[in-house]
Amino acid sequence: MTSSPSNNSQKMTSSGVPVGYVQIPVGVAGPLLLDGEEFTVPMATTEGCLVASTNRGCKAIHVSGGAQSVVLKDGMTRAPVVRFSSAARAAELKFFVEDPLNFDSLAVVFNRSSRFARLQRIQCAVAGKNLYMRFTCSTGDAMGMNMVSKGVQNVLDFLQSDFLDMDIIGISGNFCSDKKPAAVNWIEGRGKSVVCEAVIREEVVRKVLKTNVAALVELNMLKNLTGSAMAGALGGFNAHASNIVSAIYLATGQDPAQNVESSHCITMMEAVNNGKDLHVSVTMPSIEVGTVGGGTQLASQSACLNLLGVKGASKDSPGSNSRKLATIVAGSVLAGELSLMSALAAGQLVKSHMKYNRSSRDVSKLACPS
Repeated sequence: MTSSPSNNSQKMTSSGVPVGYVQIPVGVAGPLLLDGEEFTVPMATTEGCLVASTNRGCKAIHVSGGAQSVVLKDGMTRAPVVRFSSAARAAELKFFVEDPLNFDSLAVVFNRSSRFARLQRIQCAVAGKNLYMRFTCSTGDAMGMNMVSKGVQNVLDFLQSDFLDMDIIGISGNFCSDKKPAAVNWIEGRGKSVVCEAVIREEVVRKVLKTNVAALVELNMLKNLTGSAMAGALGGFNAHASNIVSAIYLATGQDPAQNVESSHCITMMEAVNNGKDLHVSVTMPSIEVGTVGGGTQLASQSACLNLLGVKGASKDSPGSNSRKLATIVAGSVLAGELSLMSALAAGQLVKSHMKYNRSSRDVSKLACPS
């Protein structure tokens, strides 16, 4: 006679309690020479070719003198939606919130949520009698979703005293926008906005990447720029940025769903130095990463962050660890773009995938030798 599961076991499996782990192979690419430092980049992926390809890009960057990066913006967003009885009343709150004379008082209320939260700006949009308020704030070394949400709730409670007729529909109204492709993130940025560049010598393009500068420039224009435009791409003017972003996110404990907007990227290639060398860059306006909280606290992911030298919160300069991680993501994407584009230009893509993705080697024995 068989018995049905007990109520206790049913409660355990339905209450969000972890029941196990799914193993994903982790490889390392590098060293990535970025801003004068060398990084060994952990990548969790089941795609056999990805780590090897990124590693080749890292080599091309390294022997050419390294890559440089700049963090252009750093601010997490949350956009609640509120409703009034009329569009005129919604517009009244919009003008109040966006008035520079009111910003300081709103910032004081917002910043009470955390010692790291600092309100940067509020951008409003009206849809009939509904108002969307996109709050942007710095969040230290945390990715910051919870931090900004707490600050937004504080401001909404504060505004309610003067706008008694304000109906709070939701603390997130998708004008943020989180885990969805959105033009607002592509244009305004979310999380860390980073640009990363390198000049790859003609000799390196030929010997390491097995192609030539002219072929890469032409392919980038027709594939990443024109081809993406023909497809109506939103933030997808690149070869495979999401491949690298996802692999690093899984390895370092980031929210993998935020790969959607974090992979927004435009890859640019140009012949420089009288057409001999290649200038390559990636511009990524919405890299959402943190080095504290969430999955970063898990043992394996914490070890990967430690490998990069960005584990935890920076005591000397709050936010510097998460910003450095964002630049590492961008630098790794730069390496990945270089290598894949070169494989495409040289007609090597199918051959390399057949070699690495169809490998019969038992990677579990490599990780756990007997």
